[in-house]
Amino acid sequence: MNPQNMPRTIEIPNGQKVVATFSKQELSNRLAKLRAHMAAASVDAVVFTSYHNINYFSDFVYCRFGRDYGLVVTQATYTTVTANIDGGQPFRRNQLGDNLVYTDWQKGNFFVALKNLIKPGSRIGVEYDHMPLATMDIVKATFPTSEFTDIGVPTMQMRMIKSAEEIEVIKHGSRIGDIGGAAIRDAIAVGVPEYEVALAGTQAMIREIAKTFPDGELMDTWVWFQSGMNTDGAHNPVTSRKIEAGDILSLNCFPMIAGYYTALERTLFSDHASDRHLELWEINCKVHRRGLELVKPGVKCSDVAHELNEIFAEHDVLQYRTFGYGHSFGTLSHYYGREAGLEFREDVDTVLEPGMVVSIEPMIMLPEGMAGAGGYREHDILVVGEEGAENITKFPFGPEHNIIKG
Repeated sequence: MNPQNMPRTIEIPNGQKVVATFSKQELSNRLAKLRAHMAAASVDAVVFTSYHNINYFSDFVYCRFGRDYGLVVTQATYTTVTANIDGGQPFRRNQLGDNLVYTDWQKGNFFVALKNLIKPGSRIGVEYDHMPLATMDIVKATFPTSEFTDIGVPTMQMRMIKSAEEIEVIKHGSRIGDIGGAAIRDAIAVGVPEYEVALAGTQAMIREIAKTFPDGELMDTWVWFQSGMNTDGAHNPVTSRKIEAGDILSLNCFPMIAGYYTALERTLFSDHASDRHLELWEINCKVHRRGLELVKPGVKCSDVAHELNEIFAEHDVLQYRTFGYGHSFGTLSHYYGREAGLEFREDVDTVLEPGMVVSIEPMIMLPEGMAGAGGYREHDILVVGEEGAENITKFPFGPEHNIIKG
């Protein structure tokens, strides 16, 4: 059998459609907003390739593993483009349209699939912030008479305002993060390695996600639990280091529900904290409390950053701040999906609106050799409403709660 004679694209309608994370009306509303933008911007077809936009518009989180994935949308069609290795799972998740599978029999079949779905000469929207140059070159060669425009920024702006169904999922995520935090707190003891503490939190969260979403897929939930010097980076991986008395600790829970990220982050200490550690911790908590007060509709993100900077500066620790003061939530993860237009940074002038979901998460880090060395980080999630904001994180923070004895 000659592989060159094998089909380049196929369909695998294997099994029944799954119970989706969101209602068909919710997904239809997202698609309608996209098509309205396409019409206004004279875009004939959109080719999504990112995890976050494919998930947002189709409720499908792909596993890339070196392969290309897509979602092609026109005014009349809606098709996920997936690899043969995934079988019928993408078909089962697609609630609104078709699923076209490309095979591995010949090179470049992903682009053959795109060519089958888009008319020559179409004005095509692609994600400039996601599509690699090599892929873009092939897409341009596949559609030589087409014009291309960015769809990444417009769709990011759509995703920044959450629907009621999205907020409900995010609230469950925050609640489940608190459960993971409690399991971590209970697992902390002198002599216990970081990975054992992390496992306790991960297992507790996965079990609660399965209980809350019995029809959902379980993937990507994780914990970063750091101790001592390992607290210096917010994203430092878990190690085998054993907790020592007096260690600064960092609890970071990340329950993932259908590609939707939530987080709980807390500073803790093992057994006791030095006077300088307590002083720095209290400063970071002061900034955190003020940040929580500032989140409300009509407030500019950059103004929040500037005011919180002043508090750190008053205590002469602004130079130890490591990143911005918070960011948007939704369909994102540690390896995809930043909504860069909604972050509490000095260079972001976005104004908060009802339906936005943001974190407040100040962090300072003092390197080894300095009194009070370590990374201090607190993190709460807030839902912006018509008049204020609802804090959906309930796990306590500060020295009165998180010095763990034993």
